[in-house]
Amino acid sequence: MGQKQMEKIYLIPIGEVDGKILEELKSSLKEKFHLEVVIGESLPKPDYAYNRRRRQYHSSPILDNLSRPPKLEERRRAYWVLGVTELDLYVPNLNFIFGQAQMGGRTALISLVRLREEFWRRRPNERLLRERTLKEAVHELGHTFGLEHCSNPKCVMHFSNSLIDTDVKDSWFCPECEKKIRQ
Repeated sequence: MGQKQMEKIYLIPIGEVDGKILEELKSSLKEKFHLEVVIGESLPKPDYAYNRRRRQYHSSPILDNLSRPPKLEERRRAYWVLGVTELDLYVPNLNFIFGQAQMGGRTALISLVRLREEFWRRRPNERLLRERTLKEAVHELGHTFGLEHCSNPKCVMHFSNSLIDTDVKDSWFCPECEKKIRQ
């Protein structure tokens, strides 16, 4: 019998990202998904995705760049890639996004910048930043597992149009979404 393939989530910092946040996210995702989580090599700031007029980064080209498989020896293994950045992201027709993912694919991306209280000119709150980061990471990874947005405002798969939405929801799937993932 062949050896079971190791499933991994690769956290890929894009630009400057606080190592402490990455380590905490690594630990939390490992606990939530029961998968190995590895912090990969940092990618440079994606100047190719910068929109001067908006002063934001278009997330779709970044997501495409992340979708290239990690090192050759890892291609035989099951993996997911989660890009983590401090850059302000957008997609056309939206002012900003907290993250984006390939539906049913292997790649997702989250931005921490608007999850930070100080972005909104409020006092920094590290606990709240950690909670929001985990929720957005689980949400985007949920899309890679094929989950769509959920109508339950407490489910992590509920669409976050604002931080209020993010703060209201839990950091895990509702029973209905969890059932879909297990199938």
